[in-house]
Amino acid sequence: MGRERLKGKNILITGAAQGMGATNAEHFAAQGANVCLGDINEAGVAAVAERINAAGNGRAIAVKLDVTKREDNAAAVKALVDEFGYINVALMNAGVNKPKMFMDIDDANWDMIMNINAKGMLYGMQEAARQMIAQGPREEVYKIINVGSIVSRTAFLDVIPYSCSKYCALALIIGGAKALWQHNITVNGYAPGVVRTELWEQLDKDLVAIGMFEEEGQSMDHLAKTMITMQRYSYPDDVKGTAAFLASSDSDYMTGQLISIDGGMIMQ
Repeated sequence: MGRERLKGKNILITGAAQGMGATNAEHFAAQGANVCLGDINEAGVAAVAERINAAGNGRAIAVKLDVTKREDNAAAVKALVDEFGYINVALMNAGVNKPKMFMDIDDANWDMIMNINAKGMLYGMQEAARQMIAQGPREEVYKIINVGSIVSRTAFLDVIPYSCSKYCALALIIGGAKALWQHNITVNGYAPGVVRTELWEQLDKDLVAIGMFEEEGQSMDHLAKTMITMQRYSYPDDVKGTAAFLASSDSDYMTGQLISIDGGMIMQ
């Protein structure tokens, strides 16, 4: 899989300021893609775009994107098209989590997670698909990629709203695949497990705060030893290859699928 794998692909990535979004953006660009990086963290996406452009492979632009606002999603797609001409791929990566025990879940917790992870994903998919449909037939297959989770297929007692939002990600993959195939748009996704990112660093602190663990740093090691077959947690570099596969022509005859990248944490 050489540097040309994604050459000519123009890719929108949400939640691209850090973690898996930033790693995927740099990996895609290294394989020849042009990337539009969206995030509510303007300074973060600007820094990622600067690194990509300095590396001299694919090109990158950065835009402020609050995925809970439909107009922001539409503006991000427009920015990509204005810069690169058309869109090939949209990676719906933005997501948040805030653990609470079942009886402590309140409106603020539920709404924050569902608005970003579920409604924000729907908006992003719709606005990307709207542009793809308007562009009309092209030789290559258009791709929408949703980031799911191990909890797209199960649930844990301390992250139930997050689990619900990631079940939505799977439903949007399956429903979107059925709705968009006639426009030459595939919809797939990948489901990470325990990934050491800035999101998980905060999650680890939150799990201590609600009494799931006694000390910070225990959660990832505990899950690796007790639940992950490969006995280690992952890093964004463990995910980027599957993301690139889904963005490339190698996955053209796939749609409606969610691929697990979790070290054997959830096996089906």
